[in-house]
Amino acid sequence: MGIGMGNLKAMFLALIALIALNQGLVNANFYKNTVFNWGSKQSSISGNGEDLQLVLDPVTGSGIASKRQFLFGSIEMLIKLVPGNSAGTVTAYYMSSTGSKHDEIDFEFLGNISGQPYIIHTNVYTSGNGSREQQFYVWFDPTADFHNYTIHWNPSQIVWFIDGLPIRVFTNYESMGILYPNQQGMRVYSSLWNADSWATRGGLVKIDWGSAPFIARLGRFRPRACKWSGPSSITQCASNSIANWWTSPIYSKLSYSQMGQMKWVRDNYMIYDYCTDFKRFNWNMPPECSKQTF
Repeated sequence: MGIGMGNLKAMFLALIALIALNQGLVNANFYKNTVFNWGSKQSSISGNGEDLQLVLDPVTGSGIASKRQFLFGSIEMLIKLVPGNSAGTVTAYYMSSTGSKHDEIDFEFLGNISGQPYIIHTNVYTSGNGSREQQFYVWFDPTADFHNYTIHWNPSQIVWFIDGLPIRVFTNYESMGILYPNQQGMRVYSSLWNADSWATRGGLVKIDWGSAPFIARLGRFRPRACKWSGPSSITQCASNSIANWWTSPIYSKLSYSQMGQMKWVRDNYMIYDYCTDFKRFNWNMPPECSKQTF
């Protein structure tokens, strides 16, 4: 006995609903799904919750945090960075758990004096340990328009994307005894703050407060990710199911064309890689460095 068209349609809609539920807050916005964790008085949300303005002035910076925690998925944000003389400022966009043994995945945008490029600083922490920095210039003016910055995180790898181009991969090498962030849910954070003690030329260039207030604009917050509800979520969010699209084999590694795109970015715009900083580690390099393709 065949399945009628009505039943097929109902099954299809139910499947779509299940996928949407497990993907997380696909239709998220800043009003509904984030809170200001500091600096709320000078910052604002507008555009039916789709647009966020973070402000840094001589008194304080500002920041938001997602109400929910996530484990695996894809977190997208459109960001238009502070224009003009942004030296000493940092616009941060990252995921993090809490506590001294926290996990964290970072995008940080280090400001510069007018006419000089921003530096995009990336890092990953596992169980409280970072020291895995990679830095890049960008191939466009990140202050002139919005660009898409995406953190894609699954049981196999973390990929940092800019406008769909992968710039970095951190692969799960737990089989080699290398820690990987897969045991703790993380919130999504974004902030604009005073980091002139280190951000621009190691702290040599300070913030020009005469140019304040500094404003970073964000939009289209899209966490298509698995909702964390405690340790029981580890198995649920990592399972190979239709709903957990991020565990599909297609997302377990970059495609050949994506590898080529990443190589182009890294060959032309990478300015620091911890895996080549032999002096810093006294030639005792982190073990994952021997496995890196780039």
